[in-house]
Amino acid sequence: MEPKKHPVTEVFEIHLQRYLDDLGDVAPTNVYEMVIASIEKPMLQLIMQHADHNQSLAAQYLGLNRNTLRKKLLEHHLIQNK
Repeated sequence: MEPKKHPVTEVFEIHLQRYLDDLGDVAPTNVYEMVIASIEKPMLQLIMQHADHNQSLAAQYLGLNRNTLRKKLLEHHLIQNK
């Protein structure tokens, strides 16, 4: 019996497979970048909301260094540089 997959993994697999199926005979390109670009911003937004916009707490939730989180928030225009 296979171990149960995390629900996020299941959803990701379904949608990535659908994307690949939709491509048909066209070879996929830059899939890694596409996936990261698609999920990173909404993930950061939701975690920041969950942490009441406390960057230190959000970084802890994400398992990131606070400076790394800040850099990503700036990249996605979720905060402004002071």
